[in-house]
Amino acid sequence: MARLKIAVLISGRGSNMRSLVETCSTTDGPAEIVMVLSNVADAAGLKFAKDAGIPTMTIDHRHFPDRETFEQKITASLIDAGVELVCLAGFMRLLTASFVNTWRDRLVNIHPSLLPAYKGLHTHARVIADGARFTGCTVHFVRPEMDTGPIIVQAAVPVAFDDDADNLARRVLDAEHQIYPLALRLIAEGRVTIENNLVRIKGAQTPVSSVVNPGLG
Repeated sequence: MARLKIAVLISGRGSNMRSLVETCSTTDGPAEIVMVLSNVADAAGLKFAKDAGIPTMTIDHRHFPDRETFEQKITASLIDAGVELVCLAGFMRLLTASFVNTWRDRLVNIHPSLLPAYKGLHTHARVIADGARFTGCTVHFVRPEMDTGPIIVQAAVPVAFDDDADNLARRVLDAEHQIYPLALRLIAEGRVTIENNLVRIKGAQTPVSSVVNPGLG
């Protein structure tokens, strides 16, 4: 079976991009990263991708008169590369409805909370301020409304009583590095379908145990 051709869009170090590269680097991986694209010329993730032998491209949003023209250039570049799935990995640009709908059900994102809770920015500080006992991360298909769309994979992360936003962010990021490659594999293997704006996964198994926080020592 042909490997799914994907592009990863980044604006910075691209730590989630690195986890996807590691997954796709194996010969039996179901997906192939054919492009890493950034809107920032000196994004650290571009060097990592180049060193891994992956084609890279910079499309600087500042060189375009508006978002629509900028996104049209991105779409044209993705199509030229034969991209079938676009993975957002710290791409710090708001996308228009036109772009999202062009790539509908072929555009995925990772967000550092258990959506639909804590959409937007500063998620970890908000979780701690609310006294939540769990947070986590979500991989989802993108829709025009911010941080919405059919959920593919989630991971729950307990919140410690002495957590600050930085400590919690590090643990959530570790979980992100686990679930983004998993979501990509599920999609590339053809196991993911969308019905009534909900994701169905062929052969998925649901954990039967629950986790309680705090535990009693």
